[in-house]
Amino acid sequence: MRGAPVTDGPDWRPVKRVRAFEEVVAQIEEQITSGRLRAGDKLPGERALAAALGVSRPSVREAMRVLEAMGVLVASPGSGPEAGAVLAGSAGPALTGVLRLHLGLANFAVDDVVEARLLIESWAVEGAARHAGEADLDRLSAIVAAMDDPDLSPDRFNELDTEFHTTIAELSGNALVTTFMRALRDTVRRHQRRAVAELGPDTGALRADHRAILAAIVARDPRAAAGAVAAHLRRAYPQVSRVREDASSPEN
Repeated sequence: MRGAPVTDGPDWRPVKRVRAFEEVVAQIEEQITSGRLRAGDKLPGERALAAALGVSRPSVREAMRVLEAMGVLVASPGSGPEAGAVLAGSAGPALTGVLRLHLGLANFAVDDVVEARLLIESWAVEGAARHAGEADLDRLSAIVAAMDDPDLSPDRFNELDTEFHTTIAELSGNALVTTFMRALRDTVRRHQRRAVAELGPDTGALRADHRAILAAIVARDPRAAAGAVAAHLRRAYPQVSRVREDASSPEN
């Protein structure tokens, strides 16, 4: 008679082979997440770090290159006391880059990315409507005014469009929301360019959308601001069905 299957025994999994430089990166990440390394801290020199970790100097060098490319480290070349790698003072660019890469590698459907943007930006613009100061409103007004230039190229229009929406995210007062917004904007950049190209030289509708969003922020009307963002995304991405549904729901 066969016994019952064993369910509480060892759970063996294949051992993952990790290259030495990846282990160096992982250890530095662990020091950062634990709080033992903070922004502005200087890492030990290449020789000292290699000895402490028991790896070769080329492995440390490769790890430094990876972390610098991610924006986590800022390298100071040379051999004096100021030389060495320092943790970046701002996590924003590093996190934006990592999120952008993950979004791109995961190959999310544009519907998912735009719907996520609608959720994030609707919340952000409500915060902007509540908290934006006069200087903030002047910034947004200047961007909208720059968009009215009749000789504006599509690429420059897209740059200003990105600046407008990321500025709104900044005005929400939540730094992480701003980072997410930048990553999402970068991920759908090619779709944004296509949307502007399909409109041709007449981007008047999108400009009008920006003015409506700005007007709602100036009026301190969070609900109207969120509705204006939804209408804008519905126009920019008419192929995204869930944005059309969300934007046309009674709550909006």
